[in-house]
Amino acid sequence: MSIEPLIQVRDLKVHFPVRRGFLGRHGDPVKAVDGISFDLSAGETLAIVGESGSGKSTTGYAILGMEQPTSGTIMIAGQDRAGMNATDRRAITRRVQIVFQDPASALNPRMSIGDSITEPLQIHGIGSAKSRRDKAAELLALVGLQPNAANRLPGAFSGGQRQRVVIARALALDPDVIVCDEAVSALDVSIQSQILNLLLQLQGDLGLAYLFISHDLSVVHHIADRIAVMQAGVIVEQGTVEAIFDNPQSEYTRQLLDAVPSSPLLSPRP
Repeated sequence: MSIEPLIQVRDLKVHFPVRRGFLGRHGDPVKAVDGISFDLSAGETLAIVGESGSGKSTTGYAILGMEQPTSGTIMIAGQDRAGMNATDRRAITRRVQIVFQDPASALNPRMSIGDSITEPLQIHGIGSAKSRRDKAAELLALVGLQPNAANRLPGAFSGGQRQRVVIARALALDPDVIVCDEAVSALDVSIQSQILNLLLQLQGDLGLAYLFISHDLSVVHHIADRIAVMQAGVIVEQGTVEAIFDNPQSEYTRQLLDAVPSSPLLSPRP
């Protein structure tokens, strides 16, 4: 018996209206995402790669409910996002979380690390104050930070440490899927490797699925199982990491591969 994918996207379109001229007449819409389809199964990493403006982040935001699709279907754990009521959307929020690109802007600089991690639990009414504090300490240890970090502010930490905090916060609600939106691109290459290895370890321990959004194929080579290459709102090629790197079918994919820098710190996924 086949297992249904956690996320199924079919013919997804996200178009943004454009107003032009003094009278604000409607122009042709920006077709940020223009009819894409893919699946994401439990425990796997699908990377969506492409240049800036290709539509990859908009795709992730549509899955999270942060952007409204123009048309198409997004199924999450067998439920159509478009048909969800408020209770369903709240439940799905717990199952699909995000790690943003810039950890400095993702964390409130005036909120302690512990409060940042426990905030999702408070919003969803989960646990007592003590159990939430205990959960924060557990999550900090899980991402390689000391429990006493909970009492400090984000400014006391490096960029890599702050991204570990953001990952801990994303894990607070025990999600099935994490959307990683350029999650390591703001970090030095040596720190990128550490964060990628952490994500792989967490995936193995917790069974997480990642939708990994990136412009950097060397990073994708390190973490992904499959790759979807996006250009101007459409997927021009999908396949395993080996197929994409060893035998790319699209000229655009070949151009992206030609631009990949050699980095000994980012080896292929084990």
